[in-house]
Amino acid sequence: MPTVSRVRWAVTAATTLALAATGCGGAAGGGGGGGSSGIVTAWWGDPQNPLEPANTNEVNGGAVLDMIFTGLIAYDPKTSRAGNAMAASITSGDQQNWTVKIKPGWRFSDGTPVTSSSFVDAWNYGALSTNRQVNSSFFQYIQGYADVAPASGSPTARTMSGLKAVDDNTFTVALSQKFSAWPQTLGHAAYYPLPRSFFSDHAGYLAKPVGNGPYTIASWTKSQRMQLRPNPDYAGDNKPKNAGVDLKVYTDTNAAYADLQAGNLDIDNGLPNSALKSVQSDLYGRFLSRPAGIIQTISFPLYRPGWSTENARLVRQGISMAIDRDTISRVVFNNTRTPAGDFTSPVLGASGGYLDGLCGDACKHNPDRARQLIQQGGGIPGGQLTISYNADGPHKEWVDAVCNSVNNVLGDTRACVGRPVGTFADFRNQVHGKQMTSAFRTGWQMDYPLIQNFLQPVYVTGASSNDSGYANRAFDALVNQANGEADQAKSVTTYQDAERMLATDLPAIPLWYQNGTVGWSSRTSGVMLNPFSVPVYTELTVK
Repeated sequence: MPTVSRVRWAVTAATTLALAATGCGGAAGGGGGGGSSGIVTAWWGDPQNPLEPANTNEVNGGAVLDMIFTGLIAYDPKTSRAGNAMAASITSGDQQNWTVKIKPGWRFSDGTPVTSSSFVDAWNYGALSTNRQVNSSFFQYIQGYADVAPASGSPTARTMSGLKAVDDNTFTVALSQKFSAWPQTLGHAAYYPLPRSFFSDHAGYLAKPVGNGPYTIASWTKSQRMQLRPNPDYAGDNKPKNAGVDLKVYTDTNAAYADLQAGNLDIDNGLPNSALKSVQSDLYGRFLSRPAGIIQTISFPLYRPGWSTENARLVRQGISMAIDRDTISRVVFNNTRTPAGDFTSPVLGASGGYLDGLCGDACKHNPDRARQLIQQGGGIPGGQLTISYNADGPHKEWVDAVCNSVNNVLGDTRACVGRPVGTFADFRNQVHGKQMTSAFRTGWQMDYPLIQNFLQPVYVTGASSNDSGYANRAFDALVNQANGEADQAKSVTTYQDAERMLATDLPAIPLWYQNGTVGWSSRTSGVMLNPFSVPVYTELTVK
């Protein structure tokens, strides 16, 4: 952002926000659509973790959190621009010490007030290492974070010294360094407020989460269905235009698509790849494809000795050059993907940090050079490249296509094979538990529209979504330097300098930028996707 001596965020915007590492799920349960009740039925997949804001970094859980919570900041569903939601103002005179004022009169769905302590307590809980929240590192720039989440050993404090509740509607945040874009990050789910019941009856909260957003959870049968209904006490601007949303869990994307065609489902944003060629005619034009802030990647377990050597780096570069991104994007995805040339997304634009071609030759299809690099590196560690993926999502086709590219380059039909894992939750648990022995599918769906979000949570040492175990202190230092730049253009340039290190080290291979896609039933209106590829549920109506 431009150099300023004082920052104030006072634009009101409303949207749903989606998080961290992408995944699609796909089939359980039949049941009808919304019908005359005005209730929308929508595709969904089981969340990986319980629905705690600081413990959710995947899209299925994030979709629900964004329906039942409202944070300080929200992102415009058309432009992704950050604007105030619960915040009345977020101000600083030095880009390091911030004063946050919240709008009075807001309540959680259990009737209790949302106060400054609702944010302060939630953030302290999210940061404390003993609570094992996957988004803990989002609080790392608040003073005192190292005391509640030390790199090793037990915490020496339970609350961060830089976080203070002044009164019911005001709190202050002291950062450990200047971070001019900090207010733009606060739409992330990790920064949502929490009611007192979260702390006094944690088990009760987990069974039926309580938020301050446009919807409340009426019922939840895990692995089957969640029923959300409008929150009558919601104080924000994006009040639901429907009578509620029923999220139906599918473990097969084809089954969901069949339900959509049969009128038993209203919204399907987990469309199978096999449907993309015929979806326009199948649904008589009720289909939307929109560029989204998503990049798909293949990551490697750098925590395994075989993948952490200099020779393995050459092999990773060779594997990347072996992949025919253009053909896969066209044939498998029917041009709903664009071959990636960097580690971010075109949705950011040049001013936001997107730089096509930054990845260089490593992201260009070059079979001869690919073969040379893999041979120079001593061959694929373990003798065979396996690419793990969740079998309940639309991934088999593209994984097989990637493996075909590698196999063609090496002249060996078994050099690369896919490794399906039953469900998204099981797959992510294996990834999070550092159980991978070879390559695995990853992706990033932006939490907020900053280049920082594509780099820091995914590649900084020990970050919440650093699935590969990548550790490069020089990269970390450049990200920290970029965060402290007051001038946006200079900050972006520094981030890109860090990104060039990724292009050399390749802890993950950029594959393609993803469009958000959605199909809908004949009785559904108001369909739109936000820049995070999530339906704007509050705008949906059914006849």
